[in-house]
Amino acid sequence: MKDTTYRTAHTDFSRELSYGDYLRLDALLEAQQPLTKAHDEVLFIVVHQVQELWMKLIIHELTSAMALLEEGVVDPALKMLSRVCRAQEQMSQSWEVLTTMTPADYLEFRWAFGKASGFQSYQYRLIEFLLGNKQPFMMRPHRHRPEYGRLERALHSPSLYDLSLRLLHRRGLSIPSEVLARDFAQPYQPHPAVAEAWLAVYRQTERYWELYYLAEKLVDVEENFRRWRFNHLTTVERTIGHKQGTGGTAGVPYLRRALEVVLFPELWQVRTLL
Repeated sequence: MKDTTYRTAHTDFSRELSYGDYLRLDALLEAQQPLTKAHDEVLFIVVHQVQELWMKLIIHELTSAMALLEEGVVDPALKMLSRVCRAQEQMSQSWEVLTTMTPADYLEFRWAFGKASGFQSYQYRLIEFLLGNKQPFMMRPHRHRPEYGRLERALHSPSLYDLSLRLLHRRGLSIPSEVLARDFAQPYQPHPAVAEAWLAVYRQTERYWELYYLAEKLVDVEENFRRWRFNHLTTVERTIGHKQGTGGTAGVPYLRRALEVVLFPELWQVRTLL
């Protein structure tokens, strides 16, 4: 018996929008341009480009969730943060593919991209700013590019955590004015009163269910961010050891130091206080 299940499928796309047209696959698949003949350079490029695509989605979801939280709308924001978490998991898993590249494989083409380095990723820096890790020095690689303005706005704007604390304040919990009106261009500093506010949320989950759920979602986001950083560190150490990074950083020590950053400190402190 002949299979006729496909006979009604559209096959003429000379005047219609096709799958490839919609996704702009020609441009996407032409974006992998190795600088050497090394076999593994294609792997290296694809993994990092895929990471950038996931980061684009994360920025889209984060900024939308933050806009909703600023308006006091929680449930749709939680859905968006859940999507951020799933995208973060995909980013972490992508390092597993890159670990199939040995140190010798990498050395075949590492020299070709000069001082280019992942720490120069504009999207990664924007995600850090949105999550509250504000480091003005890290904007310097982008001074010559149009995205610098967006980074600068994010630097001086409330982070995801700042907006969450404003929401706690609007829901009747005591958040000090010096926290609510702080200099957002500076890294957040933990405050005992904020820890007390979160403690009230965790001790009265039925009363503050939305805030409790938001708190746990923020912890998910930070935990996944840490896991991505750890997997990145491990992949780099496995590939180049303790060589200096191509962008001039200390390499592994720089990445290890980044693991010490805590984005939402009181949400981790509250576990001890309960």
